[in-house]
Amino acid sequence: MENKKRNSRRKPEWLKVKLPKGENYVKVKNIVKKHHLHTICESGDCPNIGECWGEGTATFMILGDICTRACKFCAVKTGKPEPVNFDEPLEVANSIKLMQLKHCVITSVDRDDLEDFGAGFWAETIKTIKKINPGTTMEVLIPDFQGNIDCLQKVIDAKPEVISHNLETVRRLTPQIRSRATYDTSLKVLKHIAESGLIAKSGIMLGLGETEKEVYETMDDLKSVGCKVLTIGQYLQPTWDNIEVTEYVTPEQFKKYEEVGLKKGFRHVESTPLVRSSYHAAKHVK
Repeated sequence: MENKKRNSRRKPEWLKVKLPKGENYVKVKNIVKKHHLHTICESGDCPNIGECWGEGTATFMILGDICTRACKFCAVKTGKPEPVNFDEPLEVANSIKLMQLKHCVITSVDRDDLEDFGAGFWAETIKTIKKINPGTTMEVLIPDFQGNIDCLQKVIDAKPEVISHNLETVRRLTPQIRSRATYDTSLKVLKHIAESGLIAKSGIMLGLGETEKEVYETMDDLKSVGCKVLTIGQYLQPTWDNIEVTEYVTPEQFKKYEEVGLKKGFRHVESTPLVRSSYHAAKHVK
């Protein structure tokens, strides 16, 4: 009971979300329902679903829904994943076509159980989506593939418009909230993406106990490896079993981080409490 009480921190007004609406949102929602399509937008209760669907953008998760890692901030199930569904690349590509998306974001669980950590499956999914949806741009939000550059190169060679890999938090807090990933491995992944000529993107969450100085140091680390796009959002504890929120950062502070990030040279900085990795993703292609 004491633990539950400690986690019952009241959310401030700025985290309240308006109900999604709009003609395009309704159209996409009806297609998703009719064809039983799976999006992270719905299953992850994303606060930006109305805006993103209204703009013709959606996010899909591949390689199943069971992760081989157990990060403290994440509510995705952890354990032994099911075998890979080799029909999934075509299923996702057809879903994107049905939804008539202008832009799509693809993400996945970690698959440390696979020989190439799922990289080959990632590449096949990207190629299939591009073949069936030649007019749709794409961002992929990838795991670290345990820092294996050969595996990462498979994704790069498939040529999505943007490759994103989240740093998630500042260096000091990484061991506390990420179960296997390391801060330096993530920087290595982002550096290789940037050096390939594709747009490298990353994101962090606030409200985990980081300091303002540490956020700026993280920005500097990302800039040093060629990261061009940065998203900054508020961490919201998804279940009682996840790590607690230590602070609800104000919109004014998020705005300050955006301004500093742009001054440091990021091409795009999305920084508001409700920002998630795929927020305004279509803009980051340009």
